Amino acid sequence: MTGFLIIYERHSGNRQVLEYPGQDGHRAAVSKRLELEAQGRFVGRNIEIAALSTDSLETLQVTHSRYFRGTEVDFLDTEPGSVKTAGHENY
Repeated sequence: MTGFLIIYERHSGNRQVLEYPGQDGHRAAVSKRLELEAQGRFVGRNIEIAALSTDSLETLQVTHSRYFRGTEVDFLDTEPGSVKTAGHENY
């Protein structure tokens, strides 16, 4: 199942969505989440990092709509696999 990593800034609603396709996509998303949390780069910035699994971005937008209220930003300085770079810039 496809995994998605969402880096979400609570006060602005801005987010970055990374897609990890394939059978082990959910594991890759969780692994990236744990890596980012271990780095501590978002500590004290009111940022939430969520790893979610679903069949599509469209489903994720319905089931977790609060993550899609703001603007797509690049918190990770153009992380490969970003939904933004895959052509889903506007929700």
